[in-house]
Amino acid sequence: MAPETIEIETDTVLPPRTDVVIIGGGIAGVSTLLALAEKGVSAVLVEKGRLAGEQSSRNWGFCRTQGRAQAEVPLALESLRQWDRMNARVEGDVGFTRAGACYLCETPRQVAAYEDWLDKARQWQVQSRILSPDEVDQVAFGSSRRWAGALYTPNDGRAEPQRAVPLMAQAARRLGASVLVNCAARGFEKKAGRVGVVMTEKGDIACNAVVLAGGAWSRLFCGNMGVDFPQLKVLGSVMRTTPLSGPPELAIAGPDFAFRKRADGGYTVARRNKYEAHVVPDSFRLLKHFLPTLVETRHEYRIRLFGRYREEARIPLRWRLDDTSPFERTRVLDPAPNPAIVEESRRNLVRAFPAFASAKIAQSWGGLIDSTPDAVPVIGPVPNVPGFYLMSGFSGHGFGIGPGAGRLMAELVMGDTPVVDPTPFRFERFGTVRHAA
Repeated sequence: MAPETIEIETDTVLPPRTDVVIIGGGIAGVSTLLALAEKGVSAVLVEKGRLAGEQSSRNWGFCRTQGRAQAEVPLALESLRQWDRMNARVEGDVGFTRAGACYLCETPRQVAAYEDWLDKARQWQVQSRILSPDEVDQVAFGSSRRWAGALYTPNDGRAEPQRAVPLMAQAARRLGASVLVNCAARGFEKKAGRVGVVMTEKGDIACNAVVLAGGAWSRLFCGNMGVDFPQLKVLGSVMRTTPLSGPPELAIAGPDFAFRKRADGGYTVARRNKYEAHVVPDSFRLLKHFLPTLVETRHEYRIRLFGRYREEARIPLRWRLDDTSPFERTRVLDPAPNPAIVEESRRNLVRAFPAFASAKIAQSWGGLIDSTPDAVPVIGPVPNVPGFYLMSGFSGHGFGIGPGAGRLMAELVMGDTPVVDPTPFRFERFGTVRHAA
């Protein structure tokens, strides 16, 4: 069963014209919408299903800098600054708190790997530090294990995914933006050599720019527009507990579990470093892009030969813009969680933190994570398609860095000085941009 998001009022009439159309109502698209609205730029967001209906409400809720790819650290720091003032911006409670984050290490080798990360990240003045075994006992109290050390960042935080995205969209509407749900974008057409009109199931809207923040659907949309975006999906399984007192309230990740306190008093729990990679038609099309990463991180994935292959093979890769699109046939991706992985995460957690033995599972869910070959998102213009911008492939990091990514995208679209260097997020890093076959 999918997590329930809060309901907000949305628009019912598609404006005939706007400066920017944003496709996708997850954290990336809504953050961009809010950033543009705060700049006074007219913008419309269209979402095929419901706001935060997919991975943006199904993630762990971590808002962290520690352990990020070095390219993402500046974006994570900017996002934390935005999370700090998010309640005031949205006039509501997104559940953000800087309770800290801690990554536990079983071996000195794991400690050394985090020391190497920290040596590189110090250029960004991060507050992360390496904890000794005795210090771990103080921060991650209640563990039955003696840890070799940990990476700890006291000013990292957490927030509530099911609340944050709708409240941000609501704030953007108060500033004049439009938000339409159950309104799938089918594609766009060019005018005078650049994107000029977006076609949706509810009509056309003229614009100067389009931002695609389609999450797991981005590759399919791009393909119909002649752009081959290397992206695959992996399945994560997550659960939440009923309210529980006793365990630490910071976000903690061990080698085979992760948890964080929730605003409702329970905990969000997941099996760290264990995702399902379903073999689908795109697995073969993109094998050369993803094979090096899959080999390097093979211990993190369970390959499933059967499951989504037949389902995805039936999805058309091409459609006319005046015809029903695949996005209208599947409004929300709602995959079932893997019960074995959910139980494994619970068992591993109880073994490490016995206080969780009395916790009851209130709900579990699955989410399809949009991933790129280097696990770093694309945020920027699509080459050779003037006016088309892509922000996707967040690889499970999107919620925490979403606010910063939204600001960066808004600045790129408007030609403003970017808050962080956008170079690491360029589409072109995957090589020559090819047209999809």
